[in-house]
Amino acid sequence: MSEVHSFQAEVSQVLRLVVGSLYSNPEIFLRELVSNASDALDKLRFEAIGDPKLMGDDTELRIRISPDAEAGTLTISDNGIGMSHDELVTNLGTIAHSGSRQLMERLAEAQSAGKDALQLIGQFGVGFYSAFLVADEVRVVSRRAGSEEAFAWTSEAKDSFTIEPTERAERGTDIVLTLKGDAKQYLEYWRLRQLVTRYSDYVSHAIELKQEPEDAENADATPTFERINRGSALWQRNPKEVTDEQYAEFYKHLSHDFEAPLARKHFHVEGTQMFTGLLFVPKKAPFDLFDPEAKKGIRLHVKRVFVMNDCEEVLPKWLRFVRGVLDSEDLPLNVSREILQDSKAVRIMKKQVVSQTLSMLDDLAKERPEDYVTFFREFGAVLKEGLHFEPEHTDKLQELVRYESTKSPSDLYSLKDYVGRMLEGQKDIYYVTGAERRLVETSPHLESLKKRGYEVLFMTDPVDPFVVTQFTEYDGHKLVNAMSEKLDLDGDGEAAEKAREARDEALKGLLERFERVLSDRVGQVRTSTRLEDSPVCLVIPDGGLAPHIERLMRAQKLGMGPQKRVLEINPEHPLIKRLDTLNSDAKDVGDVSEWIEVLYDQALLAEGSPLEDPAALAKRLTTLMSKAAGV
Repeated sequence: MSEVHSFQAEVSQVLRLVVGSLYSNPEIFLRELVSNASDALDKLRFEAIGDPKLMGDDTELRIRISPDAEAGTLTISDNGIGMSHDELVTNLGTIAHSGSRQLMERLAEAQSAGKDALQLIGQFGVGFYSAFLVADEVRVVSRRAGSEEAFAWTSEAKDSFTIEPTERAERGTDIVLTLKGDAKQYLEYWRLRQLVTRYSDYVSHAIELKQEPEDAENADATPTFERINRGSALWQRNPKEVTDEQYAEFYKHLSHDFEAPLARKHFHVEGTQMFTGLLFVPKKAPFDLFDPEAKKGIRLHVKRVFVMNDCEEVLPKWLRFVRGVLDSEDLPLNVSREILQDSKAVRIMKKQVVSQTLSMLDDLAKERPEDYVTFFREFGAVLKEGLHFEPEHTDKLQELVRYESTKSPSDLYSLKDYVGRMLEGQKDIYYVTGAERRLVETSPHLESLKKRGYEVLFMTDPVDPFVVTQFTEYDGHKLVNAMSEKLDLDGDGEAAEKAREARDEALKGLLERFERVLSDRVGQVRTSTRLEDSPVCLVIPDGGLAPHIERLMRAQKLGMGPQKRVLEINPEHPLIKRLDTLNSDAKDVGDVSEWIEVLYDQALLAEGSPLEDPAALAKRLTTLMSKAAGV
């Protein structure tokens, strides 16, 4: 009995996007369907390791392409794992992904900004829907390995699809496309052969194309099939024999990306462990780059036999953007994730993957600096996690990190660039952390640094405050946070110390009043050398957290209360001088306390922190302005 199902809303939108965006390049449908068939064969081989009955006697895995000019159909078949009734509904009628809402949001953003949204299709693995570029109707007949039942899924790319029981002699899947009138070229033998050679020649399984019958009048003749792909594992070839186009098409097959990779590394390792690797860096970050539940990793093969996707054991989390293949000569075919976790061989492979990836990025930075900037804007925040979690790689990673700075509105610079521009006599590398550039570049903490001509790096990724707790020096220069209480532009020495003491002594009474009024919120009040135009600022105590990180951790209810920071006042500011006079004369003492409260709130606003009591600030300002106006 036929069942009618409605497409999930996201699928309907993806269908419209595919047809609307890929109409100028419809031939990619064959690449996508062959890629899906190859995945089904790989999945069967993997599941058959634990249950050999799934493979049965049909051990020659293959993909077949059968054009039928008379019927106007093109069929892509495989004898892979197949799909059950529920899998057909889930895999073809919904986007079975926890991030489907994020996909729709990203699609809307891309479309409204006039950007290319095609990569999002690949990220979600929904390239199957490209079949509707060339077909009025798509029919999928599938039988799950180990099952006696077969089902047919049918749709015309509208709002619904049907599923009904059917017959299929063996396990596997047939995708039958009823071609559109302008897509009849995909029934031609040489056109199909050309497309397979261009896009899928590297697929390791046999791709067989139905031959044109020698006797056209004998319609009952048994069809014959010819293998049309080389099928050798591309990563096992000599890199000198592989073209850029072949690498790009293999990457697209592997990652379901619609764009060529930004960089690649093809290598072979010999020694106690022998394996080959082919690593890629994408051009664009996936939407789920920071989703802890998202599967990430490298495709693992043993002696050219596929073992598993998303092998996280050979890739540290801070390199989770890398895509690629590793092919081991030493691991057992029935390797499990539990075995991988305790495997010395895997630890050696992981070390090599890290080394080869960092080498690939270093080459990219030196040979194609503009492309490296593209990479860093997409993946830099992830790469910097390595400085925090695996400090043994600090020497290499510190050459790869990039930051915006006060030198330019948008350019990214290396630490080597910064050191090369340091002023004569400058000892330290100055930086400031914050949630975003627009908040930190106008920070009062930078006033004196800017006046003296010192460049300041902007560290605005969430990981930055944690990174700099371990990554504290570069090329003999300390990294100093402009928001830290450790910043002292007077320098060290006896003269500097006496100058500090003199400033504090001159304002001793006012400093004590600040501390009394704000005793529940600040740990210390002192004079400042970092301020020029602002009267006050809040700085981070030694060992404390940046304010935006403190807010983040409190929002996550990690059990920490507000930290008491240091309030610095500008002894040369007219307002501070006036408050000191009022405080010394013991006149309008209440007003002095009110101004102190206002200045504290002003310091919070200047650094981008929320006020504790906005209504109280509004009331104080009204009162003080009324007095100043004489009303």
